[in-house]
Amino acid sequence: MKSANASIIAGIVLIGLGALLLLDRLGVMDSAAIVAPLIFAAIGVLFLSLFVRRRENWWAAIPGSVFLGLAAVITATQLTGGAWGAAFLFLFMGAGFAAVFVRERTNWWALIPSGVMLTLAVIVALPRELQGMPTAAVLFLGLAATFGLLSLVPVHSAGHVADHPAERMKWPLIPAAVLTVMGLIFALQATVVFISLDFAFPAIMIAAGITLMVYAYIAHRDGRQKTHRTGPRAG
Repeated sequence: MKSANASIIAGIVLIGLGALLLLDRLGVMDSAAIVAPLIFAAIGVLFLSLFVRRRENWWAAIPGSVFLGLAAVITATQLTGGAWGAAFLFLFMGAGFAAVFVRERTNWWALIPSGVMLTLAVIVALPRELQGMPTAAVLFLGLAATFGLLSLVPVHSAGHVADHPAERMKWPLIPAAVLTVMGLIFALQATVVFISLDFAFPAIMIAAGITLMVYAYIAHRDGRQKTHRTGPRAG
């Protein structure tokens, strides 16, 4: 039954696209411009239907978002003359990777490309007047926010059991801190508050060292707490 439904849907799509191309060849309407985005959108919807249908098809959200993003790029380029067009591709791809994590929480890695894609979408959408230092600031601060969010998300290990609750990862705090410092430096430079590179790199090294020491302290404290909880009980 499912294969029959898929065949019906595919048949309708092919008939519709063929009719549009035929009308274009006959000169009735200029449909060539909308055929390409319709094809990409149809392929994207096909992958998303696989994603929605079964939980183990989480991977289908990635190609589905790519094809929908391509359809959005072509449509936006035709409507706006190229402005903001490429941003839609990164926006859809970021949403696709986010959907991978939402569907299966063990796929925490998907949050990293999701944050990267969303950051690139913001960068591409920036006006030309803000290119340069502001772009670098957005890039580093966006990546810092991505790793910061990753440290707040409860993560289940693969094959976890009920008596082992999800835990938050601490290692993303290290790149988050370093990227934040670099992003703030570029942001300050973008606002004409000059910071010499002679001071910038030592500041980054000091911040990274402090972050490593804090991480080591938290890891040591959590290790001692786990030892006390799992240690032998008296009596």
